Amino acid sequence: MTDRVRPSLARLRSTISRNRLRIVFVAILLVSAAAVVSASSNDGLSTASESDVPTAPETENHTVITESGRAGTITAYAPDGEVIYYNNTRTKYFDVDPVEDDPMTIEYVATDTVHSEGPTCSDPPCARNVLERVDLETGEVEVLYERYDYKETAGEWHDSTRIDDERVAIADIVADQVFIVNTETEVVEWLWDAQSDFPVEEAGPYPEDWAHINDVSYIEAEGDPNDGRIMVSLRNQDQVVFIDQEDGLVDDWTLGSENDYDVQYEQHNPDYIPESQGGPAVVVADSENGRVQEFQREGGADGEWTRSWEWEDDQIQWPRDADRLPNGNTLIADSHGNRVMEVDQSGEIVWEVGSTLPYEAERLETGEESEGGQSAAELGLESRTEADSGGGGGGASDSGFGVNPLEFFGDLLEELLPHRVYNGLLYATPIWMGSAEFAAIAIGLLTGLIWAGAELRWQLRDAGIRFRLPVYRRDD
Repeated sequence: MTDRVRPSLARLRSTISRNRLRIVFVAILLVSAAAVVSASSNDGLSTASESDVPTAPETENHTVITESGRAGTITAYAPDGEVIYYNNTRTKYFDVDPVEDDPMTIEYVATDTVHSEGPTCSDPPCARNVLERVDLETGEVEVLYERYDYKETAGEWHDSTRIDDERVAIADIVADQVFIVNTETEVVEWLWDAQSDFPVEEAGPYPEDWAHINDVSYIEAEGDPNDGRIMVSLRNQDQVVFIDQEDGLVDDWTLGSENDYDVQYEQHNPDYIPESQGGPAVVVADSENGRVQEFQREGGADGEWTRSWEWEDDQIQWPRDADRLPNGNTLIADSHGNRVMEVDQSGEIVWEVGSTLPYEAERLETGEESEGGQSAAELGLESRTEADSGGGGGGASDSGFGVNPLEFFGDLLEELLPHRVYNGLLYATPIWMGSAEFAAIAIGLLTGLIWAGAELRWQLRDAGIRFRLPVYRRDD
């Protein structure tokens, strides 16, 4: 073979090898794109309009669900599962409670985003926070109290709790405070500032989103309804605290501590169970840990909180509400699981309805936060973890080996990413995006980068440009 033929054959083999790699790159990109397009084209869950809201299974009572993300909605279901009330006029809806002695009238807090500069907003976007009451039978809405705040992000009211006919306690995220306001006079009669008991150097960024107070509950004292404690959820401190209206923070009742994620991690909506119902106990949505759990107060006034129950399955993702019902079941709003469900005492899901990023679920005719529910210790509930539920996986999309590669890499991606980052991705992306779709996009991007790098290297080699390592071995 002549010296002229050898380079020609080498170039031919190089071209064939490069084209084979290009075919592989194209195939991977097409498969990744097809997975994303297929997911986006499916008729995914949407509750942005009343016609899209799914029918719920039958249950004994009315159920109200609020949403505060991709679609701001409030939906009320009749016991037969039909929608009897729907509203999406506010940007976001948060806590909802029944009005005492009138279970078909509810109160809730909601937020409107203000996009225009004006007397109430100097630097848009701003927030208009409202406390409203609605008669579910007539649809009549009444604004009880409202306030404009200078920002919307970390500026919403997530929760309120009624103390009596005139006074309401409100969780104020923008100011890191809890205050009691008389809705008749609009006079703030009591206020607790988280900065009085917690250092601003810890928790979230100060002042952008420091404490993120996302829940407030009034615990009525026996014999004196005006002297009850206030239970507060400090999300960014990973703590549920108890406030005496006269003496302030009750230190030895604090549940959790900052960054102690084994106890709880950026929790939502703790539900207090009194001693008369097997407590003191607190049911809490342990959001970033992807579980619902309960803590029992043991040892009386000088005691401590002990985990008495937890529940999770292979689908739960960022739960933000959990209430113990009078029948012993637990009602859960699973935000990134896009569902609201009722779990029975054996840990099985007995009622479930789809919802686009639900924030809170309330079962009416059972009192505020289902106040008739008993503690897990009283009921003898057994914990249920993801392993107990059988794990995930499988399905029609599995390969012949029983493993879906995209789901495998998606689960791996979920494991590798910090909880907050992964949940942030779910919050910011369309509802049809899940771990498999994230994996498809990641694989596509990585493939594109590798292909671009390979093409650049080939072009440089063809031009006679070579790179060598600064350190190499020289044979003697």
